[in-house]
Amino acid sequence: MRLRLVPESTNWDFFSRSKLWLGISLFMMVLAFGSFMLRGLNYGIDFRGGTTIRTESAQPIDVGAYRDALSTLGLGDTTISEVFDPTFGPDQNVAMVRIGAQDGEEAVSSEVIASAEAALQQISPDIKFVSVESVGPKVSGELIKTAAIAVTLAIAAVLVYIWLRFEWQFAVGAVIALIHDVILTIGIFSELQIKFDLAIIAALLTIVGYSLNDTVVVFDRVRENLIKYKSKDLKEVLNVSINETLSRTFMTSFTTLIALIALLVLGGDVIRGFVFAMTWGVIVGTYSSIFVASAMLLRTGVKRDWSKPSDTSGNQFGNIDA
Repeated sequence: MRLRLVPESTNWDFFSRSKLWLGISLFMMVLAFGSFMLRGLNYGIDFRGGTTIRTESAQPIDVGAYRDALSTLGLGDTTISEVFDPTFGPDQNVAMVRIGAQDGEEAVSSEVIASAEAALQQISPDIKFVSVESVGPKVSGELIKTAAIAVTLAIAAVLVYIWLRFEWQFAVGAVIALIHDVILTIGIFSELQIKFDLAIIAALLTIVGYSLNDTVVVFDRVRENLIKYKSKDLKEVLNVSINETLSRTFMTSFTTLIALIALLVLGGDVIRGFVFAMTWGVIVGTYSSIFVASAMLLRTGVKRDWSKPSDTSGNQFGNIDA
């Protein structure tokens, strides 16, 4: 007997309260945007500026001990990660220590670096700072601008892709769902003041791709069913399509969440922000694929003349791609 998390055949009406779901989504987007405007984001070193120190020692790296040693210095935002490289020798243990810029300073001062080295030498006496690099606020500001452009271009590319693959009504629904996902993700980072760095930008772009994948699966089935059920109205066709793809959508999200929750619990501080963003993104992305993208398609409507033949080659669907 196979395990089923979703019944094999469902007949749920996802649009009986479509106004309620859209209203909740709009309300959450307003809250997220308001939180961003009032509280802002807790920018990490990538966006705020700071200093990156590359350490090397013969003793194995103990990230927890390093973090405890530096915490006594009151350096604020500090990130420590071990560097793995197959070319390293057995006595070559490398770590990256990233210290955020102190208030009123563009980079960490030499005195702070010296105190950090002294603190780490209590853990590993032979530790060496082989390189020290600083990132000023000007470069950080450019990174913020570039990150915003990257997310915007990704959503614009999705708009063009969906427009060409389907119709503009589908594109509008898909892009509104993606904007919904991005705004809610930024909003929860603002509200919880979780560190926001370049890894979170990578998570946002991944969320855009994940949510788009779910939406395209539903829209593909909608397009097929619009041809198959010519007498049914659009609301019925959307309900049939979502029910037919529901098992696939839910199982994909569920299995992805299993891996993400394992990483969230066991992955450590270095990737926790990225994994949290991905976990939240999978949840809101699955929700938006069903309750936002399809609801917007229902609002805008869609033409239903795709079944007209455009040639005599036997392709009854005209210009619809495979």
